[in-house]
Amino acid sequence: MATIYEVSKLAGVSLATVSRVMNKNAKVSEKTRIKVEDAMKALDYRPNSIAQSLASNRSNSIGVLVSELSGPFFGQMMAGIESELRAAGKHVIITTGHSEEEKEKNGIEFLISRNCDALIIHVEAVSDDYLIELSKGKIPVYLISRHVDELVDNCISLNNELGGYLATKALIDLGHKDIAYIAGPQFKADASSRLTGHKKALAEQNIPFYENLLYIGDFKETGGSEGLKHFIDKKVSFSAIICANDEMASGSMKYAREHGFNLPEDLSIMGYDNVNFANYLYPKLTTIDNPVHEMGQMSAKLVLQNVYNVKELDITHVFSPSLISRKSVSEFQA
Repeated sequence: MATIYEVSKLAGVSLATVSRVMNKNAKVSEKTRIKVEDAMKALDYRPNSIAQSLASNRSNSIGVLVSELSGPFFGQMMAGIESELRAAGKHVIITTGHSEEEKEKNGIEFLISRNCDALIIHVEAVSDDYLIELSKGKIPVYLISRHVDELVDNCISLNNELGGYLATKALIDLGHKDIAYIAGPQFKADASSRLTGHKKALAEQNIPFYENLLYIGDFKETGGSEGLKHFIDKKVSFSAIICANDEMASGSMKYAREHGFNLPEDLSIMGYDNVNFANYLYPKLTTIDNPVHEMGQMSAKLVLQNVYNVKELDITHVFSPSLISRKSVSEFQA
């Protein structure tokens, strides 16, 4: 295997110059850069990333922890992070936490052991106190889809309370008052905030919130079908149903059609997230847009700015959701 010394000898330049070319240093002339790159090609030289890391105190890798690898939500998040970092010549190391405290902590420790320059983490089970303590370590930590007041400058999040409010207000504006709600697990901050927004929209119009119109789901398709079954079995009256994410909405829609509901004439169904498949359900799903791909890109920009000193990046810390109107809701029919 060729060495950096052989490259410098063949190119007729110093070791420092070869190093500057590999690190894309602007001080190297175009003529010299071509000589070095030609020598590297002729010798089939591959830079030793471990050696580079030791020399520069940078691994050019960012650790990313997400809850799951499956599903469209986290796929969009990871794509946003990876595309922005890859364009800057950085790479990602990905692991999962499965929304369990011990697994999230294990995943974080694994990424730290990989000598990552920074961590971008989507965590739901670990406490704010744990994250505050973690941020005091040597490796910078950035949170995506979570807000911690003490770490506000390192957070990229969505105003989920506003999203929950917009979903419910849209149905109220169409004349619905008996609105069932399938929430996500309430230990998850985004699920809790969406439910808070739902209650706020009801209260604003003096519509009571009834516990028998609430079902706590699991953010999976099964949660949507089981939630709708629960309401039907309990014989509660409702004309519309809000699901706290699109996967549960798809489960509710499937269960409704299988049990004789015409959508949206008999039942309006609202989702949340606006994942890729929402536009291909039948009927097309009205939902709340969660710009998770853009949030992933923004978390990567935050790393590039703070860790790698990339300048002139516009950083948005809190994103706003918006209503995406399609065909799965309609005016209330008395």
